[in-house]
Amino acid sequence: MTANGDPSPLAKYLRARRELVQPAAVGISDTGSRRVPGLRREEVAFLAGVSSDYYVRLEQGRDRHPSEQVLVSIANALQLDEEATAYLVQLATSPSTRRRRSRRPEKVGDGIRTLISTWPLTPAYIHGAYMDVLAANPLAIALSPFNAPGRNSVLDAFLETELRALHADWEETTARVVPYLRSVAGPDVDDPRLVEIVGELSVRSERFRKLWARQDVRHKATGISLLQHPQVGPLELHYEKLQIPGTQGQTLVTYHALPGSDSEDRLRLLASLNDSARTPTNAVRMATDR
Repeated sequence: MTANGDPSPLAKYLRARRELVQPAAVGISDTGSRRVPGLRREEVAFLAGVSSDYYVRLEQGRDRHPSEQVLVSIANALQLDEEATAYLVQLATSPSTRRRRSRRPEKVGDGIRTLISTWPLTPAYIHGAYMDVLAANPLAIALSPFNAPGRNSVLDAFLETELRALHADWEETTARVVPYLRSVAGPDVDDPRLVEIVGELSVRSERFRKLWARQDVRHKATGISLLQHPQVGPLELHYEKLQIPGTQGQTLVTYHALPGSDSEDRLRLLASLNDSARTPTNAVRMATDR
């Protein structure tokens, strides 16, 4: 348990993932009624090769620092993939040994800001560790005003009706963004900025509450976004998310259309419309210091 009596992040993660595993998926015949979804604690313990009492202590938060070997065995029992297993190990690492993020305002380097400003047909923006937008080129903002510095991509995904209208694949988009937030935020689930974001969304969005409770972790760094842009119509854009070395979690997000596609033509039209409205002073907008 934590100091205020709540289960530890490790305990909450184990319970959430256990409840998602169906007995038949791990070769256990489901005979009789079950009072809980997913596997029983003793079943996880058996599959992981640990005692039931020890696993119960882990899930109750009474033992927070198991060995990596034990965690990997439990991860295998819970059918976690490599990324989720790494997250589980991180949760069990003592907070005192983790590299804590600086509390200083996040700033984007001049070089990367200049770079994205030279991309006339590539919408690009940079977000921080908790998906606060820190910098964006004009085409990214023309693509969506919610890509502008000062916005938060997670809050907007669930709370802004205009963004929901923009994303033809909104259900899939929100299903991606929550596991992605966990992956970029890492194990420091008590960070004040993360607590602020999760707290607001938990109150205001039922869909977020359900997705966050699953404790999914996935750093999906490439894929396709389907947009219905109010000016140029449907766009099928490929996105790439590249972590910037030497920063504390800053990520460069870019979009591009396939060469020769209708989406490329529409993206060129959007760039042209944006160029006609631009002034020389807004090549790359930056967030003000927090």
